[in-house]
Amino acid sequence: MKTNHGKWYRQAAIVAACLLPLCAQPAFAERIKDLATIQGVRNNQLIGYGIVVGLDNTGDQTTQTPMTTQALGNMLSQMGVNLTTDQATKLQLKNVAGVVVTATLPAFAKPGQPIDVTVSSMGNAKSIRGGTLLMTQLKGADGQVYAIAQGNVLVGGVGASAGGSKVTVNHLSAGRVPGGATVERSVPTSVGQGGFIYYELENMDFGTAQIVVDAINKNMGAGTAQAVDGRRIAVRAPDELDARVSFLGRIDNLDVKPAIGLARVIINPRTGSVVMTQKVTLQSCAVAHGSLSVTVDGGQPLTGQGADIQVSQANGSLMNVKAGANLADVVKALNALGANPLDLLAILQAMKAAGALRADLEVI
Repeated sequence: MKTNHGKWYRQAAIVAACLLPLCAQPAFAERIKDLATIQGVRNNQLIGYGIVVGLDNTGDQTTQTPMTTQALGNMLSQMGVNLTTDQATKLQLKNVAGVVVTATLPAFAKPGQPIDVTVSSMGNAKSIRGGTLLMTQLKGADGQVYAIAQGNVLVGGVGASAGGSKVTVNHLSAGRVPGGATVERSVPTSVGQGGFIYYELENMDFGTAQIVVDAINKNMGAGTAQAVDGRRIAVRAPDELDARVSFLGRIDNLDVKPAIGLARVIINPRTGSVVMTQKVTLQSCAVAHGSLSVTVDGGQPLTGQGADIQVSQANGSLMNVKAGANLADVVKALNALGANPLDLLAILQAMKAAGALRADLEVI
């Protein structure tokens, strides 16, 4: 009997040990690296103009895109093939396209490191599928060359045409070259100023800033971090480089529960999209909204008969919208109106003007 009890206790201890790490993690916690970035650690944008060759008669019409022939003539001259200006302008090529090449240079990128590039047609090429990007210099905002790109272009679309009909799937005038650029120059990046490193929150929030400061001071020692404002947090870091990297790695993986943000309603009139945050609330109000429709019956200008235009408006009954204390109640109250997304945009704006919508309304 004692043996069975001892065996049961050992099994319970093993189960408790396995569940302990799961219970120790805070619910809905996020890592500091997902909430903030280190000041000075940033990406840099690169751009260049290049030529894609090897197309299947889907390139630029050179008579309408003189920059393609000019760029091709410059490239040939560098290889010892000299063309006169008249010869360069008379080139009739269908397998060449002028493109803009863009890339993102990551922070701390060193010479020899490969990066991905995006290739986009600049002329009237029908497709750059199956083409090869020739050696292209990628420059930064200061005009310096930071990378050289070259390689086969991968296009995620396909198209076909015959007998006047055309079918296209996805986009054919843009593609990518994975690892197609090689970094030739690095950007000097300094982490921190003096003995401090500054974290910058993605979204300004005084509550979240204080929560992050408390988490850093609790795990790394009192007085390590202090909030400068609602976005920046100053962290006292070691002077040695290896110790500083280890120190930042530990801070980045600390779990914090950010403060709940502002109550906001984001609406997009072009697509009819409505997005609400968690703290949106409603006050009781009455809403009447009638849909306006216009019907046009085409006339016959040759016979002098004009078009018949009719304007009708649906009867909008006055409906009582109950107050909602949380997001679920707000959604339920708005769905009770039976309005489509476009009508809902006007209703939300009217509610905000009347003071019944307790949230910031933003139109994008």
